[in-house]
Formats: sequence, structure tokens, C-alpha cells
Amino acid sequence: MQELISAINRFSGELQAAFNNAVPPALADFIANSSAFLWGAPLLILLVGTHLYLTIRLRFIQKYIPQAIRLSITRDDHALGDISPFGALSVALAATIGTGNIIGVATAIALGGPGAVFWCWIVGVFGIATKYAEGVLAVRYRVTSADGEVRGGPMYAIQNGMNCKWLAIFFALMTMLASFGVGNLAQSNAVAVTIRESFRIPPFVTGILMTALVAAVVLGGLKSIARVCEKIVPLMAACYLLGCFAILCLNAEYILPALRLILESAFTSHAVGGGFVGVSVLTAMRYGVARGLFSNESGLGSAPIVAAAARTRNPVRQALISSTGTFWDTVIICAVTGVVLVSNCLALNLDVQDGATLTHKAFERIPVVGPLVLTFGIVSFAYTTILGWSYYGEKAFEYVFGSRGITFYRLLFVMLILIGSVISLKVVWDFSDAANALMALPNLICLIALTPVIVKETRRYLWSGGLDEFDSRDILPADSLLPSPPKDGE
Repeated sequence: MQELISAINRFSGELQAAFNNAVPPALADFIANSSAFLWGAPLLILLVGTHLYLTIRLRFIQKYIPQAIRLSITRDDHALGDISPFGALSVALAATIGTGNIIGVATAIALGGPGAVFWCWIVGVFGIATKYAEGVLAVRYRVTSADGEVRGGPMYAIQNGMNCKWLAIFFALMTMLASFGVGNLAQSNAVAVTIRESFRIPPFVTGILMTALVAAVVLGGLKSIARVCEKIVPLMAACYLLGCFAILCLNAEYILPALRLILESAFTSHAVGGGFVGVSVLTAMRYGVARGLFSNESGLGSAPIVAAAARTRNPVRQALISSTGTFWDTVIICAVTGVVLVSNCLALNLDVQDGATLTHKAFERIPVVGPLVLTFGIVSFAYTTILGWSYYGEKAFEYVFGSRGITFYRLLFVMLILIGSVISLKVVWDFSDAANALMALPNLICLIALTPVIVKETRRYLWSGGLDEFDSRDILPADSLLPSPPKDGE
């Protein structure tokens, strides 16, 4: 058995070396620099600016979150769509709640200080408006195929609302590429590394198991993905939050000092204790805002792809439900994680410069089961992210190439999981980050250009009390939007 494990490890090392040698250093540097440039200050300002602009235009839509939560667990069986509203939300949350909620917050605190938690939370609050706006456009411009399947997302809003087909195709291509990177290779590698460190299981073995588990769900299509996510997402979030609350109970006397430190550090630059060093307000804001934007994906354009498939009677109803995704992901999970980490640093006087160990140190406070809860959180978050992004990439692929190649996409997506489990390529992460940024740009343009449509739909169904009304407008046929099949002889 030991010889077999050694052989697998040698094979993984050789495969890693082969992939590293296949990428010229100049190309890797170019992709890394491009990713850093795309995610620089201009895009971050555009994202935050869009959040604020839509919040104002939509009269602080965040105040409807309690009503939206109630709608998320209300069935709407008589409406058009492929899956339940809760199923659509579960798939979106599956893709959104990832390892960044656990490890990313720790990194933000290490680099931006405790104040980064506050700015991460603020971005989540205002990002609710953007997630709502994306949902409105997704349902407003969704289409139906000849077999009755519903399709939607920013590519359809860009084409039908802005009459800009090339930009819609560009968005879809970037979404497809991002699904392979941030939605697949990065997640499968995170699972393999976590399992190896926790249970000494070779990554190749983990990769085979992950490939089988994902294939069993993804090859069944959206309804299969939604059924699994409806069960796993609430369980994994509950387990993780219970672990966080257990740590807060152990650090009860440090909760209020942690909250005070988070607020003070968000607006002042003085040095602080408990293992923290003083950082500037701009630094805290930079890392907190970036973590919040990466975490909730508001403005990225991914979540509305599945929101369009929900059974809903009008665009606003599902948009409200979609907006709760940002609430749960950033306003709750990331905020709780931040308070847990800061209070634990104060309690143990930890060196926060090593962000990678902050979360592990916190969960080690829970006797026996703490590390297991953390491992389950990382693995389940990554697994469900893979499931959610598989659907995003599939719909993007379908928009560009038609429905006949969907099986090919699914098989390719599943095969990449095994590759991602045994190799770690920085160039892949950099490329997928760049693809994410290039998804956001056309989506933000679409949101700003079609704001009058968003406001009109909100006035019709929400502000005028018509939330239970059915949208009587005909759904556009998909045949005129997707690539036509080649004619004989072509």
C-alpha cells in the first residue's frame, strides 16, 4: 500500500512539473500582471460605485430583506421556470459560499487589519442592491427553448436589452473560462490539499472521488444540481456557523472588544494590541472591499444565470430572493467569521501576519471536533462551488455554441476536477481571476445602461404592491438567440 501511495505521489509530482514547464515564464508573468491590473482600483471603484448608485435609484432596496427571506421559502408552482425559487437560491449560494468565506476573511484581516471586516460587511450591505438588479434583468429578459427549458443571465439581457450581441458573447466566453478556473481547478485543489493535510490521503485519490461525486450530480443537469444544493447548502452553512458560535462562546469576554476594535480600525490608523499592528484606513478599506466583492459576487453576473431558471411569477419576486444570497454570504457568514477571528486573536494574542493559520487556530479552540468542522466546511464549500459553477459555465457554453455540445462541456468540466486535485498552477488562478474581472465589466455596463428598466419593474411589482401579480408578457423564444444549426453542405 505504501508503494502504491509513493507511486501516486511521484506521478502527481511529474504531472505538476510537466504543466509548470508547459507555461512559458513570460506568459505566466503577463497573465499575473493582467489580472492584477484588471482587479485594480478602477474596477473596484466601478463595482462599489454601482452598488451605491443602484442603492440610491432603488430607494435602499435592502430594507426588503426580511420579506425576501420569506419569499425564498415560498413555493411558486404555477409560475414559469425549471426549478423552485429556493432551488435557484441554493445553487447561487453553492457557487458563492466558497473557501474565500473561511480563508479569504483571514487573509483580509492579516493584510488590512481588523477594520477590513467592517468594510467587507459594508460592501455586502450595498451589494444587495446590485444582486437584486441582476435578478430583475435575468428574469425580465429570459427566454424559453422549443422544449420549454428556460435560459437567462446577463448575456440575454445584454443582447435583448442593449442590442449588443458581441458584448453578450464576450461575457459568455469569460464566464465559461472562469468556470474552469475559479469554479473547478481552484476548488478541487483546495479540497485535495485539505484532505491530504487532515487525513494523509493522496490528492490523486481525492481527485478520483471528487470527480465521481461531481459527475453523479452534474451529468444530471440543473434539476439534479438544485436537488443536491438544496440539501447540502443549508447543512454546511449551519455546521460552519455553529462552529463559529461555539468559538464565540469560548471567547465571550472578547466579543465586545473585538467589535470595538473592528469599528475603530475601520476609521483610525493607530496601533492596536492583541497581535495586531496599525494599518492605514485606506489599507483596511482596500482589503475589506476587495474581500467583500470577491466573496458575494454581486456585479460579477454569475448568480443571475440560475435566477433566470427559477419558477417565479414576475422579475422582482425572484430578484428579491436572489438578493438574499449576498445577505447570507457576506453580511452574515463573512461578518461572523471576522468577529470570530478578531476575538480569537485578542484572546490568544496571535500573530495575525500569518493569515493562513488564523482560521485553523480559531477552530482548534473547539475540543476534538473543531478541526473536523473546519475540514467539513472547506470541503463542502468547495464541492458545492464546483456544482454551482458547472451550471454557469454550461449555460454560457450553450449561449455561444448551442445546446448540442453540452455533454462535451460537462465531460470536460468533470475531467478537469481530477487534474486540479493533483496540480496547483498559479497561472490558472491568475487567468481565472482575469476572466472574472472581464465578466464583471460587461455586466456592470448592462446594469447601468438598463437601470431605467430595473426601476420600472420595481415600481410595477414592488412599490405599487403588485408582487403577487403574474408577468403577462410573452417570453422570448430562444431559437432566435442561440446559434443556428449548420445547413446541409456547410
